[in-house]
Amino acid sequence: MTLTMRAARLHAVGEPMRIEQVARPLVSGSDVVVQVKACGMVPNLGNVLANWETWYPQMPLPPRPAIHGLDPSGIVHQVGEQVVGLKPGDRVYVNPGRFCGACHACSSGHPQACQHWTLGGYFGYNPKSLEMFKRYPYGGFCEYMLAPQAQVVKIPDNMSFVQGSRMGYLGTSYAALKKCGPLMGRSLIINGATGTLGVGAALFALAMGVGKVYAVARGDELLARLKALAPNRIETFSNRTGSTAEFVKTKTGGIGADLMLDTLGAKAPLESMIDAMKGVRRGGRIINIGGTAGDLPVDVKWWMDEQMELIGSVWFTAAEGMEIAAMVEGNVIDLSIMEPMVWPLEDINKAISGVTKGDGGFTYYAVTP
Repeated sequence: MTLTMRAARLHAVGEPMRIEQVARPLVSGSDVVVQVKACGMVPNLGNVLANWETWYPQMPLPPRPAIHGLDPSGIVHQVGEQVVGLKPGDRVYVNPGRFCGACHACSSGHPQACQHWTLGGYFGYNPKSLEMFKRYPYGGFCEYMLAPQAQVVKIPDNMSFVQGSRMGYLGTSYAALKKCGPLMGRSLIINGATGTLGVGAALFALAMGVGKVYAVARGDELLARLKALAPNRIETFSNRTGSTAEFVKTKTGGIGADLMLDTLGAKAPLESMIDAMKGVRRGGRIINIGGTAGDLPVDVKWWMDEQMELIGSVWFTAAEGMEIAAMVEGNVIDLSIMEPMVWPLEDINKAISGVTKGDGGFTYYAVTP
């Protein structure tokens, strides 16, 4: 007899997701089946579902009817015969990154550079992602999902499943900060500091030894809330009142910050990013992890003369997820400053439309099957 499960499936653009009974995934080889306990809700998911194929036709969505859901956490239910180190009952987060596992990029620990790199349950980066969607067709908006053991991260008992569903945004910020190099005592601009990526970036920056965080955003209320985390180490600035570059240069004696993280969302104007970049010192490093799109008009002579580094960073590895889990277990970072809004799977469509009602990056969103 075929075992079934509930899943939220999207049949067509513009339609609501439907809760349906579908076949449970079958386990084999080095894959595991995870019973999903919570799955993160991407704040921009409604826009992605409605517009992605128009915005980025070269980056495929999962074939429909599709089970979306980017950040699942839950309990290992079954393991394939070749699985090592995982067993039924383990509490886990499933990193949705999917890749071939055989190319030079994968073999050298850089799966995001794989030509098959895909975010399962969300979107792919080129047509080869369709093969990954075929192998792993389950996102997290269902009761059980199939995942490769290499992308399954054990989470500690002091990390709830709902907190685990925030791992994607935490990991994206953490991986970007690692690309900044040694952080002890350095200064960092976080552009978009009160947003979904920005708050996590501030938490990790403090934990990793950044001496001064220049937190830039629009709203004064959320900036004040962020500053309260470390009043002596966080300087805040509302870019509605003037130039970020001028603010940072004033605070640093005209020198600028050592590093910058741009975490702005898809609808943010490029002008904000360009202005903040001018607040970075000679020889500085700028990491982009946000969703801002468009052509960046960079003066290449400035780039050379100032010896600037501009780096793009996408997602994070399972190893980095393990590092975050260890930091949570050791109480190095406190996730309780962020509060969840949670919907049952039956209310998936309410969840998609309800993600604008929180307090920036201090709120995160999850669905529980």
